[in-house]
Amino acid sequence: MLLVAVAAVRHHAVLAEGFVRLRGAEWPWLLAAAGATCLTWVAAAAARQGAVTERLPGRRLLATQFAAGAANHLLPTGLGAGAVNLRFLTVCGVALARSSAALALYLLAEGVARLALLGALLLAFPDALRLGVLLPSGAGGPLLLAAGAVVVLAAGTVAGVRRLRTAVCSFLRTALGEARSVHRRPARALALWGGALAFPALQATAWIAVGRALGLPVPPAHMALAYLAATVAVALVPTPGGLGSVEAALVVALVAAGGAAGPATAVVLAYRIISVWLPLLPGALTLGALVRLKVI
Repeated sequence: MLLVAVAAVRHHAVLAEGFVRLRGAEWPWLLAAAGATCLTWVAAAAARQGAVTERLPGRRLLATQFAAGAANHLLPTGLGAGAVNLRFLTVCGVALARSSAALALYLLAEGVARLALLGALLLAFPDALRLGVLLPSGAGGPLLLAAGAVVVLAAGTVAGVRRLRTAVCSFLRTALGEARSVHRRPARALALWGGALAFPALQATAWIAVGRALGLPVPPAHMALAYLAATVAVALVPTPGGLGSVEAALVVALVAAGGAAGPATAVVLAYRIISVWLPLLPGALTLGALVRLKVI
């Protein structure tokens, strides 16, 4: 929060311009963005159902995805949503090991789908982003080196600690067994991968609609590419709900796609208000109700 506050003070003029531009937004496009945001919860519910073989109660599952969004702003790196869904699955009678495997399968499918969309757009529009704006000169090597060091350190820790190695191997066996069971049922596999693909696609649709509402002169495909690139880049930044990191990455990505800083900031502010801040209080109330009703 301190870093976000410092960044906001340093760029207060751009933020002020962004808030001023929000007054001229076209409401039909903003309503379309809100509708696409609501559909993301449906897509998440479909993917969660596809990750387990058991039939889950549909209304409770959908309400849980709505509540998980609020929980996601309490813990870093998506842990809030993961905890809510893990608890929901165990209450539904799915064993803890299998619930954890289903959660990992969902995260894998969503990550693969997001990267696949990003890769397809990069192939279709290779010049849409000015990568020099996104990545400073000479930063690629250190970033790859740091990522490789983290992977090697994690693998070495798992290999060197016997109890941890046993737990990881047991989890992987359970996860692979669950993945095989799910993919033997076409309806479950379709729900898993269809929901995982629809989730980032609907997010990008809401993002494009906000851009249209504010008259941002960036082609829709380029906006979608900027959104996917920014969200992939900040996926591992440990801030609750991506607070600060997502906003900064989205502004930088929009500028890299050809937008000006002021309009790009207005688009990011409007998008985050619709997708994060407006659902936050209803989501928190839903979360409390689900806890009291022992749904989670």
